[in-house]
Amino acid sequence: MGLDIYAGTLTRYYSHNWKTVVQQWAEENGWGFQKITPDGEAADNEEEMSPAEIQAAVENWRDQILSAISQPGQSPYTPWPEDNEKPYYTDKPDWDAFGAMLLVAACHTYNEPVPSTVEKDWNFGEHPLVARLASDEERVWSLFRGATWWLPLPDSFLFQAPLPTDDQAMIATLGGLRKELEKLNQLAWQADENTILDWADTEGYPVDGAVGPNGQYSKADIPEHTQYDTQSLAKFAFSMFWRAMRFAEEQQVPILLDY
Repeated sequence: MGLDIYAGTLTRYYSHNWKTVVQQWAEENGWGFQKITPDGEAADNEEEMSPAEIQAAVENWRDQILSAISQPGQSPYTPWPEDNEKPYYTDKPDWDAFGAMLLVAACHTYNEPVPSTVEKDWNFGEHPLVARLASDEERVWSLFRGATWWLPLPDSFLFQAPLPTDDQAMIATLGGLRKELEKLNQLAWQADENTILDWADTEGYPVDGAVGPNGQYSKADIPEHTQYDTQSLAKFAFSMFWRAMRFAEEQQVPILLDY
């Protein structure tokens, strides 16, 4: 079960009017693609609603959520715009890189050395430092508290609520995510924004293969990677979250983790 990050309107998301980077690659290269949900069902077997019906349902959910979280005596939050046409951003950090990003944050928070590598398919939630920061009452990071949605609101807070599908989820805010990403960069790298934006292209998972002297790409005799460079994966995921955060700020749209 992979992990994609999506920044865009909820109408586009629930209308399936977006394609993951894997779907885009498959189409560009003439491959078929079938997305499977965690319970093994084809993702597009859901009962279809029209985009207009989805937008109306999403706007109703949005307005109820904003009303519920508005503070007494303060102006209510401005609803973000919903439609099926606004552009979206997506990329695929996958779980290993997401976990590496959390591990780097936890190590620097507690002044512990960052392990040089992480295992493929590792259970990052069970790492002692990740678990420690996830339960640290003095340091509340939405990234460590299981948040999967970040709404385009400037204030920083975290709450549990039903999604438009009635599934319960931990929901945070874009303002909070920006603070967390800025904090992580300050702790670990102190990189400028151009460098951060580049990491999604220059860092990440090693390629399972090699280019031979004749220029041919080959996976022959290449052992499968079972360990990854922690810092490279962390920067890779961080760059995607930073790109999504900047895009969501500019477009005033939510960020979702899709898996």
